Amino acid sequence: MSDFKPEQVLTFWFPDNGHWKSREDHGAFWDERMQGGMDERICREYAELTIAAATGALDHWTDTLRGRLALLIALDQFPRSLWRDTPAAFAQDNKATKMAMETVFRDDFDDLAPWEQVFFIIAISHCEGPEHLARFTSVMPVVYHIADRLRGGVLEDLADGVIAQNERVLGNIQRFGRHPHRNPIYGRVSTPDEEEYIAAGDFPHKRKVEDIAQGD
Repeated sequence: MSDFKPEQVLTFWFPDNGHWKSREDHGAFWDERMQGGMDERICREYAELTIAAATGALDHWTDTLRGRLALLIALDQFPRSLWRDTPAAFAQDNKATKMAMETVFRDDFDDLAPWEQVFFIIAISHCEGPEHLARFTSVMPVVYHIADRLRGGVLEDLADGVIAQNERVLGNIQRFGRHPHRNPIYGRVSTPDEEEYIAAGDFPHKRKVEDIAQGD
């Protein structure tokens, strides 16, 4: 396990294929990652690495900014594929969010590309608990800053979508104080309001890039 390197995660999750130069390619980048398109490879090639991250064997990756990015993906994204539809999918949320909160306010955070930065915001949005709303509210200025970094280029139309998507998530946290779509997985009893929301099925994490960009 100690032989794992951050580059194994980064070259897989953030391919150096110029996707950021094409609106279509960048949309495909997001849809593949957010809609389960990476599940098969994660389960086949990254199961041991995911377990290593979950057991603390990769904590030394936090020594560098890009190491933090790699560990964040291994803690927050990979478990959702490897242990999909089980409580284990969310078991590393606290650890991922703690690291994300430490990172988004660092002076070197802008050394990451905007689409890399967004994954730190996603991790913070994922983590349920008593401070969920306060945490996510505190990083909304960072969301606006990331959106501003997207303006003026081929990805400009995604800027408002980034804001709208995260405001949508914020609204859900304000409304429910948790992610109701997890209730069946955890065996939690849903409130009538949550039951209506779950039945509608319009979850932020299921929305495709085109819908987000168009504000649908």
